Amino acid sequence: MIDKYTAQAPTTEAAIEKGLKALGLKIEQADIEVTEPGKKGFLGIGQKDAVVVVKRKQATSGIKSVFESSFSAEDILPKDKPAPEKPLFVESETGTEPSSDQEIVEPVAESPEEVEETRNQSSDEKPLVMASTEDSEEVKPAISEEQQKEIEQKDAESIQQVAEYLKNVTNKMGIEDVSVHVQRQGKKVQYNIETEDAGLVIGRHGKVLNSLQTLAQIQLHQLADSKFFAKVDAEAYRDRRQKTVEQLAKRTADKVKHTKRPVVLEPMPAHERKLIHRFLNHHQGIQTHSEGKEPHRYLVVEPEE
Repeated sequence: MIDKYTAQAPTTEAAIEKGLKALGLKIEQADIEVTEPGKKGFLGIGQKDAVVVVKRKQATSGIKSVFESSFSAEDILPKDKPAPEKPLFVESETGTEPSSDQEIVEPVAESPEEVEETRNQSSDEKPLVMASTEDSEEVKPAISEEQQKEIEQKDAESIQQVAEYLKNVTNKMGIEDVSVHVQRQGKKVQYNIETEDAGLVIGRHGKVLNSLQTLAQIQLHQLADSKFFAKVDAEAYRDRRQKTVEQLAKRTADKVKHTKRPVVLEPMPAHERKLIHRFLNHHQGIQTHSEGKEPHRYLVVEPEE
């Protein structure tokens, strides 16, 4: 019988659950030592797994148990977050990795409209991550007109600060002739970057642009009092790219129908694969699925069986 197990997972909660499962214990039956709390990192940089040591409690007399303290669920896990019912990762021969049937979503590349469309997609494209209660709109107490004006003023200043932030970041990239124009529509804020070196700002398949959008969203969330959705574009790249992807999907569907053979597309971001999924969902005799692992996950278009 194993009395001790060292578990490693992305979060302390997951590591504790993993250790308890390995020993077949409940949390009140174990002594738990958190050796490394783990770090989330920033954009994947500096991320570190949590490490905990789970030990089986030895049988003690009734008198001794009165004087000895033991860990409880409230001592180990955050009070506002109960232990997850299911592990976030599955164990494979090569280590801990996401399950193969999951679609790793790149939220930085999706606009609010694309997120809403993803929620309404067909059953074969179910969203992987359910919205938590923390993301829901909180019921806020009524505020005075003066307070509302202060909030709106701070939001406007924050939006402009993010524009300056994007300009500074692109300058650090070695691009000097940069101007950032802001367009706001409700909760949507779009930053249009103008420069002669737009190709450097966009990057291959818009990867640099997506990274800038992630940074803009983080800064906007930290500075503004209201919740905004940031979108970063350069030379109307996103509209042009969407049309290009739709044209690619149509040409591929025609080829598959003509040859009756599957066609493998080159790796592309998750939001572009979803766009092709939705676009070809209306074509009879065609079916699509994704294969491979990020960042080399690709789309296969084939005749419907």
